[in-house]
Amino acid sequence: MRKALLIVGSCVALAMLVTVVTTTRALDTAEEELQKWGPNDRNRPEPPIITPGTESTQAVPGRPPSDAIVLFNGHDLSNWEEVKGGPAKWTVGKGYFATVPHSGDIQTKAAFGDCQLHVEWATPNPPHGVDQDRGNSGVYIQTLYEIQVLDSYNNVTYADGEAAAVYGQYPPLVNAARKPGVWQMYDIVFHGPRFDANGNVTRKANVTVFYNGVLVQDHVELTGPTANHERPPYHPTPERLPLRLQDHHHPVKYRNIWIRELKEGQ
Repeated sequence: MRKALLIVGSCVALAMLVTVVTTTRALDTAEEELQKWGPNDRNRPEPPIITPGTESTQAVPGRPPSDAIVLFNGHDLSNWEEVKGGPAKWTVGKGYFATVPHSGDIQTKAAFGDCQLHVEWATPNPPHGVDQDRGNSGVYIQTLYEIQVLDSYNNVTYADGEAAAVYGQYPPLVNAARKPGVWQMYDIVFHGPRFDANGNVTRKANVTVFYNGVLVQDHVELTGPTANHERPPYHPTPERLPLRLQDHHHPVKYRNIWIRELKEGQ
């Protein structure tokens, strides 16, 4: 028993050490940058100037910031493809595109790392089904980490499967769902995992999510990729991977999708 306790204690201590080392490295990077400049130093480079975007309305999507990469131009799916390659088969309407049930997921042709992501979506009106069988889709960051899309307006389901949940891991802090058929917004800040040469995790992924302007995921640390009824461990992955949208056999609409890539330390 004592030996087992010692082993468990050693594992806990090791996990705490890894967390401390990872956090310390991030703090060291920020501290090093800070120490390059004195307080109010006029020689310090100014931030780049961009043109901010505009707010969306239900009738008209907003304009992305000038430094954003636009992933849907309102007219075609030229930036998207099927997961196995080939043109995306989802339908394009006037200023939006929609899932084609049972056609399969689609993903961006380009790969992305740490990012700020904006996605607008709408579930069918009138609603059909209950629980998870109602306006179900998902935004998969780096194809592995799902922010759930679901009609959660007057619809009871398991907490970590609601709209804006980190699927299977973290429920949203609140349910900020709008009515079915109404455009909803995710603003997501994501920092991906990092691995050493041996495949060990040196930094876990973390995510912050605003749902319809409300903070619902506050810099939560992911346990690994998301999955149904399990929590898989991390495995070594590239720092840049595509963004994926899920076909969960429901007709969900998307519009005004853009991404801003973040530099290390942002």
